[in-house]
Amino acid sequence: MRGIYASLVTPFSSHSGEVDAKSLERLAVHCLENGAEGLVALGTTGEAALLGAAEQRTVLEVCRAVSITYGTPLIVGAGTMGTEDSIRQARERAPLADALLVVVPYYLRPSDDAVVDHFAAVAAAVDVPLIPYNIPYRTGKQLGADTLLKILALDCVTGVKQCAGAIDADTIALLAAGAGQGILCGDDMYIYPMLQLGASGGVAASACLAPAAYAAMDRAVRHGDAARGLAIHNALLPMVEALFGEPSPSVLKACLAEEGLIDSPAVRAPLHAPRSESVTAALRAFRVV
Repeated sequence: MRGIYASLVTPFSSHSGEVDAKSLERLAVHCLENGAEGLVALGTTGEAALLGAAEQRTVLEVCRAVSITYGTPLIVGAGTMGTEDSIRQARERAPLADALLVVVPYYLRPSDDAVVDHFAAVAAAVDVPLIPYNIPYRTGKQLGADTLLKILALDCVTGVKQCAGAIDADTIALLAAGAGQGILCGDDMYIYPMLQLGASGGVAASACLAPAAYAAMDRAVRHGDAARGLAIHNALLPMVEALFGEPSPSVLKACLAEEGLIDSPAVRAPLHAPRSESVTAALRAFRVV
């Protein structure tokens, strides 16, 4: 797992509120043609939890078709707080996925050993590799570096999406343990410093809007051009701050609609449309990247 993967929004029609498959296809093509290594569908950015089963299938079919055309991997989000339901989701989505992005069980806060067992059980039920998604500020479950390394060592695991909300001690220990080639940064703001510390890539919602800049930053780090990578990071930072200034993906969808990459900025309740000043700030920052 190397490079930048664009975490796709799910566009909705402004009239019917249904999934807008044509806009989704246009956005996916835009990301891949501008340097993204692959796509992530049905993640948090895609409002996956707010989609019905038929809508989820539509998203997967559109993204799978684009991925096949471009010969790039498709990572698909899956997982709930329960192991049995996570297995059900994984089995449903695996046939259209190259890897499954499976969130750490949330809310219940199981033991670390139980989390390891959870991933092993989900992996045993499907024929595609897993990318465990560690995001403690959403799940309520904090995992230490030792547990993350145990998870990464499972035969079924091809990488870990690390989204700690900071470059904390556990993230540094995880990267220093020599497992960096399997670690994807999940916080857009920290992709550059984590690449410099040995992460293999990132999963970025912001890459929907600026895929070329993220791809260029990744290439700069890979080729040892730290100064160029830092310059791109610094240019992207105001855009990222503005995009996440309100609950994601509301600002991002509004910017994508303004740029003509999707037809409508609509989000689903309980999300709200963003304030106009948030969108203006994000677009102003994007246009000088």
